[in-house]
Parts: sequence; C-alpha cells; structure tokens
Amino acid sequence: MTGNSRPQTLEQLRDAVAAAVADTATLEVLGGGTKRGFGRPVQAARVLDLSALAGVRSYEPAELVLTAGAGTPLAEIEALLAGKGQMLGFEPPHLGALYGTGNAGTLGGAIAANLAGPRRIRLGAARDHFLGAVSVSGRGEVFKAGGKVVKNVTGYDLCKLLAGSFGTLAALEEVTVKVLPAPARQRTALLFGLGPAEAVSVMAQALNSPHEVSGAAYLPAAAAQRSSVDYVRRAGTSVTAFRLEGTPRSSETRCKALCGQLSHLAAIEELHTMNSIKHWQEIRDVAPLLPDAAKAIWRVSVPPSAGAAVVAAVSAEFVLDWGGGLIWLATDLAGDAGTTAIRAAVRAAGGGHATLVRAPLPVRAAVPVFEPPEAALAALSARVKEQFDPRGVLNPGRIYAGS
Repeated sequence: MTGNSRPQTLEQLRDAVAAAVADTATLEVLGGGTKRGFGRPVQAARVLDLSALAGVRSYEPAELVLTAGAGTPLAEIEALLAGKGQMLGFEPPHLGALYGTGNAGTLGGAIAANLAGPRRIRLGAARDHFLGAVSVSGRGEVFKAGGKVVKNVTGYDLCKLLAGSFGTLAALEEVTVKVLPAPARQRTALLFGLGPAEAVSVMAQALNSPHEVSGAAYLPAAAAQRSSVDYVRRAGTSVTAFRLEGTPRSSETRCKALCGQLSHLAAIEELHTMNSIKHWQEIRDVAPLLPDAAKAIWRVSVPPSAGAAVVAAVSAEFVLDWGGGLIWLATDLAGDAGTTAIRAAVRAAGGGHATLVRAPLPVRAAVPVFEPPEAALAALSARVKEQFDPRGVLNPGRIYAGS
C-alpha cells in the first residue's frame, strides 16, 4: 500500500499502519484536521486520515456511556447528548476558529490532545472521562484498552497514557467516554473592575465556598470588549466571572448567595442561562484572544495562586481560566514568540508547563512547542514510545524533535 489513506474500517486502519511499517514510511495522523497546527510540524511521508472512522456505535443514556468512532465530529456527539439532557463533562474546546478550520474537531482529536474546558476545575480533564479505546499501535497491531462500564478499571492507565499523546503512540479507531447529566440551568455572576491579583484571590474564595462554582475566569478590559455578550462587552473594565449550574432553583439560590458574599468588592451583574452559556463557550474556545491572527497563542498551566504573577512577568494579552490556573496568552511573533520569558515566569511560579498552541510553522519548528521535559521524564517517554511505535511511524516530531 502506498500514498495517503482514509481507512473506513479497523482492518483497513491496521493495514495502512502495517504498510507504513513495512515500507519504513512515516504517517501524519489526522482526524478532522482542526488541530493540525497544534504541536511541532510533522514531517511525514503519508497522511493517515481517520475522519471516515465516524459514527456513534453505542449510546446508553441510562448507563452514562457512549462509544463512537474516533473520527466522529464533536458537534454530532454534543447534539445527540443534548437531546437526552446529557453532556461531555470535560467540555472540550472547539478550536476551529483558533486555527481557521471552521469546525469543532472530532472526539478522537479531543481525547488525543487531552483538551478540557472551564468545567475541568470540577469534573477533570478529558482523560478522566476516557473509559476505553480500540487502537492500532505504531507496530501495526490492534489493541484494546479499558471498557464500557464506568466501574471497570481494566486498562484505565493505558487510556490515560493515550490521552494527550497527540497520536504519537497509536491511531485511535474507537473511543468510549463517560457522559454526564447536563445541568437544567446555569447562571453567571460577574464582578467588574478587579485587578488580576485581586481576581485570583476572589476566584479562590469562590471555588472554596459551598456554592459549587463550576467555572471561574478573568478577562482584562481589552479581552472583555471582544465578547459577544452585552453585559461583558459593554463593561468598559475587567470582568471576573463565576458559573453556577444545577436545577433552576438551586442555581439561582447559589448565585444570589455568592453575589451577596462578593458584593462588597465590586459592582456585580448576573447572566442567565443563554448569555451564561455563550460567555463560557467563548472562554472555552479562547474567543477573547482570537481577532489578532498575527499573535502567537500560548496555553500556560500553573498553580492558580501564581496566575497573576505570571501575567505580570510577561508582556502579553491574556485571559485567566480555572481560577487562575490556566492562562491563555497572546504574544508577538518577533524573536522567540515569548518563549524565554514565559518559561522563566513558569519556573518562577514554582512549576507548571507552557504550550505554544498557535504560531506559524517556522516558529513552531524553531522553538520547543511543549514544555521541555526533565531528563528522567524524557527517558521514560522514550521507553513508552519504543513499546508502542519503535520505528517512529506515527506523527514523528509532533511533540518533541526527534521523537
């Protein structure tokens, strides 16, 4: 078998990878192609397109479990779940606008990148909802991990290994995820005019309160002005937002209680369900930083208490999510696109990691896109790669040069 391939069955996927192994060829593994610009440039001889491995294969609403082909569009899955009053708890970002592809991506892509949205602070990352998979390793061998029962932990660590591997260990053919009941209502409390350090402190208080906050984010004035939600866009100042979800009565009661707790700090406004949903979708999809395509976009994870210190040390537009633990930065492309300053700020914060999420190909080829690992972790990663893909067939160089 030569050339690019778009397998439609597990057997065809296995054959495509096996052929690449036999020919000593390399493969760029793609789903919807939404996140093709996420990671280092892949220099591969062939493209392995997984988009035909699509469709929901099993959905048991009463058991809160869904199984689908890895190439199934996220939009299709989310629409199906919404019809049953359920959701993907890890709230995967739709990064089509970020990369200019115009679609939300696929289920397999979200798992492979281990992406999660604002609800992660309560419900965990994508890997925490990833129950099982059918995959083909870089050896051209089919293997299964996990299962379709939430309580079944067989192979669970293997699922966690695949989540976030960016297709460098295996090509996902089928994915099983845990789903959750969707909240009937949501409200968002907005505080206006706080500085970053004060906002981080207030977000910590709210997240540690009994009000069950499921989202805590901070938008400086410039970012807030780009919102499509009137109350946010017209604020004319910074906006600190807290999401509360549940039954209509519960979400309303908890929102009012939180507003009462914080009212002495700043002016407060409430967003009801539709505007609240729109606001958190914008946070999820990094919309406040998108208009300037001539900027590099960084995703920085640090201890929440360090969020304000990191943005103070870096010259960039920013948005804080996860109570200050997730920082989105927009930096100039000149020089190293802010790499040195950002990584120094992360080290000074006591640890974390910074990922260059969007930049032109020459920049992504020139600077470390992912946080450079310590020697022991790099050696462990190399051993894992050797077990799954000894010939370096799958997405070579996507995470680190030479890997």
